[in-house]
Amino acid sequence: MVLEKHPKAEALIFDLDGTLSDSLPVHIATWHKVCAHYNCTFNEKIIEEMTGMPTISFAERVIAENNLQGVDPNEIVKMKQETFWDHASLLKPHQPVVDLMLKYHGKIPMAVGTGASRRSAEVQLEKLGLTKYFDAIVTADDVTKHKPEPETFLKCAELLGIKAENCQVLEDGVLGMEAAKTAGMYLIDVRPFTYENFGQ
Repeated sequence: MVLEKHPKAEALIFDLDGTLSDSLPVHIATWHKVCAHYNCTFNEKIIEEMTGMPTISFAERVIAENNLQGVDPNEIVKMKQETFWDHASLLKPHQPVVDLMLKYHGKIPMAVGTGASRRSAEVQLEKLGLTKYFDAIVTADDVTKHKPEPETFLKCAELLGIKAENCQVLEDGVLGMEAAKTAGMYLIDVRPFTYENFGQ
């Protein structure tokens, strides 16, 4: 299915995991491997509910659900990220989204707005050969209020020099879609490849 830009959108902002990068299978496998190390289980519903949030939030949820007393969430984050980076070669692009990106590269400004860490975003974009296409990258390390708060996308708009209401977000996560709505931006939900307009 072909995705298309809203005719009034002057900039495109792309989520990364599950949007540009078909990374969820790798993330899920990585979380299962980490949880096996801690002799606990990973509830895959966490991915659906929390996509867009930083890894530390996932680690805290895993600790709470499995009653991992005395476990440092930062240690879980470290293991999760390093394991994910080690398996980055398994990542594949989400082609309909990448096709839209390629179509408008050089024509309008484009940014990545992700809940991933700076390092994770750079690893994924590099492995997928996409780094050069973006004018700005905003990660979990660059904001204080993560999705569903709109700060990530608003910062993208600011860096691109485009008003928020003239930006269009591509997202697969419920929290990211909330953030796009709150920011007043146009939105493409890439899961069913439906188009919605939340701009003015």
